[in-house]
Amino acid sequence: MFKKLTLSAFVALALSAGGAMAAGDAGHTHDVDFSFEGPFGKFDQNQLQRGLQIYTEVCSACHGLKHVPIRTLADEGGPHLPEDQVRAYATQFDIYDAELDDDRPRKPADFFPESSLSNAPDLSLMAKARAGFHGPMGTGISQFLNGIGGPEYIVSILTGYTGEEKESAGTTFYENTAFPGGWIAMAPPLYGEDVEFADGHSNELHHESEDVASFLMWTAEPKMMARKQAGFIAVTMLILLTVLLYLTNKKLWAPHKGKKFDL
Repeated sequence: MFKKLTLSAFVALALSAGGAMAAGDAGHTHDVDFSFEGPFGKFDQNQLQRGLQIYTEVCSACHGLKHVPIRTLADEGGPHLPEDQVRAYATQFDIYDAELDDDRPRKPADFFPESSLSNAPDLSLMAKARAGFHGPMGTGISQFLNGIGGPEYIVSILTGYTGEEKESAGTTFYENTAFPGGWIAMAPPLYGEDVEFADGHSNELHHESEDVASFLMWTAEPKMMARKQAGFIAVTMLILLTVLLYLTNKKLWAPHKGKKFDL
């Protein structure tokens, strides 16, 4: 029996190794210390606002956020914009209204526009759809320590361009150290100093990349802070209940401890 279990474990490890090797150049994702990581982490409101600005001025030209209601920009734990700013922001994007049979400016109750290009993926859930950390041999151990790594994957992609280009089948590809295979069809969207922040924060490439990655993490997990708080309360209550049950059990059996009973 032990030999069979050992053999099964060896085969599973070999298959995992083979799968990791078959994946080829998976690309390199480097770890980033985001403020929202960990059980007590929180989104940085100013960083989310900067990320929103980068998305609006750069990313929205191609990519959409079709699953994100514009009104959530005013929510606590998010960018938390004043409601009048949210209303003004919504009017930047038009939407077709069937009742009017014409386009009209969006309202806070509407969603962000969809991607304007068919080959440009929607970014609403990108930070959760992309797993940046897999661990050795596909075991996923790194994910327990560093999380899935979606925001890190986005940062690594945005900062992973080498400047090299090649053309294949009429399409220009750009070398990127983070993209699987090493070549990506998307031209570098950020170069650094692409936007000017009102708070005077640095607009170097890695700072811009981290800001927009944080914003995209919020679009994918807008209730992350509430979920963490609920989880902390639940764990605290379970610990308290365990202690109370232990003390109750100890008190109930204390009078009988050490006594012998005739059977």
